Amino acid sequence: MKTLTNWIHFIFTGGTIDSIWDGKRDTVVPSKHSIVPDYLKHLELYPKIKFTEICMKDSRELSRGDIADICKVVEKSPCKRIIILHGTYTMPDTARYLEANLKRKDQTVILTGSMTPLKNIEYSDAPFNIGYAIAEVQSQKSGVYICMNLRTFKSAEVAKDLSKGRFYSVFKQKQ
Repeated sequence: MKTLTNWIHFIFTGGTIDSIWDGKRDTVVPSKHSIVPDYLKHLELYPKIKFTEICMKDSRELSRGDIADICKVVEKSPCKRIIILHGTYTMPDTARYLEANLKRKDQTVILTGSMTPLKNIEYSDAPFNIGYAIAEVQSQKSGVYICMNLRTFKSAEVAKDLSKGRFYSVFKQKQ
């Protein structure tokens, strides 16, 4: 397999970042297909980008099969830089699964998402988190990370504080 060193492989699984606000139900619902490729194409980024959509689900609805599929796609990717857009509820679980099960150790894998949808939300954290993940995937050593709100966490250290909607290191005092 030829390695694509100047490429970033985006893998989509759904989550809030790729959802749409449904005012009738007062919640977000996953899009039928990711809206992120259209968003990224308009940015004219320097790295070349590959896209793979695995599923479009709330992360609490991801099955073991979905997570195994994520692992397979990462494993078979010709890219050394991978960004997985994922719902925040179970993001740490998927990161730890990937860290434990990926046979390849030459890739930098970053999971990111948002607390508000990318589409139609004026002050969404989605664009910032995507941009931060793009920067970090190009500068971190190989391994599995979560990048959220200007913080980068190794898979073994990260947890989500549901009451604050923020991630933190279990090895450091909460901020």
